[in-house]
Amino acid sequence: MATADDADTDDFREVVALEDLAESGRELVSLEGTPIAVFYHEGEVRAVNNRCPHMGFPLVEGTVDDGILTCHWHHARFELSCGDTFDPWADDVPTYPVEVRDGTVYVNPTPPRDLPPDEHWTRRLETGLEENLRLVVAKSTIGLLDAAVDYREPVARTLEFGTQYRDSGWGSGLTILGCTANVIDDLEPEDRKRALYTGVRHVADDCAGEPPNFDQPSFSTRDVAFDRLKSWFRDCVEVRDADGAERCLRTAVAADRSDADLAELVVAAATDHPYLSSGHVLDFANTAFETLEHADGHRGDEQTLRGDALASLVDPLVTASRSDEQSSWRRPIDLVALLEDVYGGDVSDTSGLEALASSGDGVNSDSPWSPPANFQETLLGDDPEAIVDALADAVRAGATTEALATEVAHAAATRVAQFGTANEFSDWNTVHHTFTYANAVCGFARRTDALETYRGVFDAAINVYLDRFLNTPPAPIPDPGENETGRDPDAVLEDLLETFDAEGEVNEAGRLIGEFFDCGGDPAALKRTLGHGLLREDAGFHTLQNLEAAFRQFDLASERATAGGNGTGEGAEASANEPNLERRRRVPLIATARYMAAHFPTRREAEQTFSIASRLNRGEAIHDD
Repeated sequence: MATADDADTDDFREVVALEDLAESGRELVSLEGTPIAVFYHEGEVRAVNNRCPHMGFPLVEGTVDDGILTCHWHHARFELSCGDTFDPWADDVPTYPVEVRDGTVYVNPTPPRDLPPDEHWTRRLETGLEENLRLVVAKSTIGLLDAAVDYREPVARTLEFGTQYRDSGWGSGLTILGCTANVIDDLEPEDRKRALYTGVRHVADDCAGEPPNFDQPSFSTRDVAFDRLKSWFRDCVEVRDADGAERCLRTAVAADRSDADLAELVVAAATDHPYLSSGHVLDFANTAFETLEHADGHRGDEQTLRGDALASLVDPLVTASRSDEQSSWRRPIDLVALLEDVYGGDVSDTSGLEALASSGDGVNSDSPWSPPANFQETLLGDDPEAIVDALADAVRAGATTEALATEVAHAAATRVAQFGTANEFSDWNTVHHTFTYANAVCGFARRTDALETYRGVFDAAINVYLDRFLNTPPAPIPDPGENETGRDPDAVLEDLLETFDAEGEVNEAGRLIGEFFDCGGDPAALKRTLGHGLLREDAGFHTLQNLEAAFRQFDLASERATAGGNGTGEGAEASANEPNLERRRRVPLIATARYMAAHFPTRREAEQTFSIASRLNRGEAIHDD
């Protein structure tokens, strides 16, 4: 208990007579809008914030015994004199200096602050990750962004945690972290907090109960030729030798190989067999590289973080299911044999692709390759030989991996946009997996010019073919101008959110996207609305992936539309050899709106936690004091 000499008496406020406090044992006072619980215990006067830092329950209604204040709601315990909690999920409660003068208790309403907000919330973030505490994660992510901390800092910390404390390697949690980081700039400020909270809590949940990861070291030498290291890495993955593969990959990182080289290593091993684990392996790998881009410069040892993140891809690679071993790729048509004819041997070969690409060198020195008028029709057709031939002809004609990957990704997005709701619900994920795989191939095509990326293009196209029956009959995609109602675009967005509040509004969600564009709506506002609609739900791994891929493909299509036609991207008509670019840019957002509508609404438990955390961080009363 402080005396008059311990602090500036001008900062203290008279609150209660000591005699009255001793008799009641506790009193609730309000100083400058702050509710403060004042206790008399073991001959000492103590003052703490009345709101339990866990969930805001009035601590004045708690119990004090043996120097411990216990909240009666969730039984959080606090050391009364300093406010420190016994329970990591509760956080510490602020305490206030007190004085007793002439039989009257005085309290200073300004609590001493041990740490600035950014350091406090960083520590709480680490606790939330370690203990898998959803409310702590919500408070800390909100607190960090409110303290003007760059979102990349907690993303980097979470990436570091997720790679160190999950022995089975990169999984859905880290993928969600990367997806939310990729779309965060497209969101409203409050939804950026939701996005960071979503990514961090999924990583914490993914790591809960998992054994930690124990690294394999790099080789001592840094002089292994890149082609040899690549060959070793692929061979180790082929025979499912995780330890050997990790040492090869870590050696490449330790040798300061470029991101393009590292991407070449990974994409080569990830396409030695087609469509590994329903596309997840390549998607995980692409997201790992993208997450590292967000984390770059926000952790001390960047090489270690890069090594840990990429090494976490080894387990998914060596344990993956291989589509060339599945009947759907072998019967009734041997699709693997079609690919082998192009590749020049087995599915891990590239000699045939090398010959095709060599014949295309210099073909388009004056202008880039442009797809034939019927190219999308072929990709979405029912003749796999025609699909493979069209892709091979494109490579021969000088099509880059990026150009071809973009075409196949659009075809995959079309499968989602035209998914027939008469199909089994689980088949939404069949078309979804193809779409996100194709999007990942686009990511690698931008990152490296490795010849193996062409294999990812062919694999994605084959899977677009396999998904054809899920568009029978195809759901209609609204054409530009089809829903030109003249309504206020904001009203259309309100209707879109309402479709997510009801089950089965799949086709209406797609129609509203078309109407929004026809009414002259701003795509940025549409992305913000779709992001908000997603983040308020208990969205699963696939739904978060789907939105991120749709945003990426929309941006790519918009860039293409801006470069062609009238240069504005709005209503630009394509040349005779191009599809309608305005229709094309809408397809990914129509696809994700339909996918979201199929999976919403949910119970929104995560949103309730986020709301509680936001109110607690703002100092709002959740319960009556």
